[in-house]
Amino acid sequence: MLNHPTLEQLRSLKLTGMAQAFSEQLELGSHDLSFEERLALLVEQEVLSRNNKRLTTRLRNAKLRHQASIEDIDYKHPRNLDRKMMKSLATCTWLKDKHNLIITGATGTGKTYLGCALAQQACRLGFTALYKQTSRLLQELVVSKGDGRYLRLLNRLTKTHVLILDDWGLDAPTAEQRRVLFELLDERYERSSTLIVSQLPVNLWYDNLNDPTLADAILDRVIHNAYRLELKGESLRKTKLSLTKDIPSKS
Repeated sequence: MLNHPTLEQLRSLKLTGMAQAFSEQLELGSHDLSFEERLALLVEQEVLSRNNKRLTTRLRNAKLRHQASIEDIDYKHPRNLDRKMMKSLATCTWLKDKHNLIITGATGTGKTYLGCALAQQACRLGFTALYKQTSRLLQELVVSKGDGRYLRLLNRLTKTHVLILDDWGLDAPTAEQRRVLFELLDERYERSSTLIVSQLPVNLWYDNLNDPTLADAILDRVIHNAYRLELKGESLRKTKLSLTKDIPSKS
């Protein structure tokens, strides 16, 4: 007789996982379980439900470009991808240590996918992540200086555990963009991790920044404590296109 009010009270307390588990116990019956065992199942379901909600929120806020996962990474395509290193990165120890990660390689070698897969793994382990295209983020930061949002935006970016900067070096930054890039990386230095994805080899970054003083300061905060993945080989897109062409058309 008291079951319905109990369910309503659990829901009113926002114990939705516990309410769902209690409802299932009522439907399936659990007479062979002790009170302590039934309670443990209720609590376990509530914890699982809350963790899943937090993960969903972290993934939504990350705005990852690809729905990528560590389990779906292609190791068959020859592109100098070290499985042992990826396994180590998947533990997210580099995030705990506030280290950076640099992924470089030609277009189509799967750099952004790998970055998103590692970010998704970070979200699964409780870290926050955010994907940004580098030139767009720099422009957003420059604009925010003029409308009063800059410090708030910089604070949010600094608190993100892993910030993905995709297409690094695709465009040469302006003087204002170099300045906000330095300020961003300086704020994040040894506080959080930055994952940089770039077609441009690291040895060309200095010239791309086009300012000796700021280039030294920026790269000093990125490179010396960074792991590196240097991908090589042909484009994965080219391989997929070739496979598609090999499929006979229907007559």
